Amino acid sequence: MIEDEEHATGPIDLETLSVEDLRQRIETLKAEIRACESELEKKASHLSSANSLFGGID
Repeated sequence: MIEDEEHATGPIDLETLSVEDLRQRIETLKAEIRACESELEKKASHLSSANSLFGGID
C-alpha cells in the first residue's frame, strides 16, 4: 500500500475549497498523474528489456 503524508489525515473536503483552489488541485493532480505514467512507461520498458535478456514473460 502506498502511504502519502498529504493523504494520511484522510480525504480532503472539496466543498471547503475555493474555485481557484480546486483548479490548482486539479492541475497538481494532473501533473502527478503524468509523472506516474512516465515512471510506469520507464518501468515497463525496463521489464521488457530484462524479459528479453533473461527470457521472462512480457
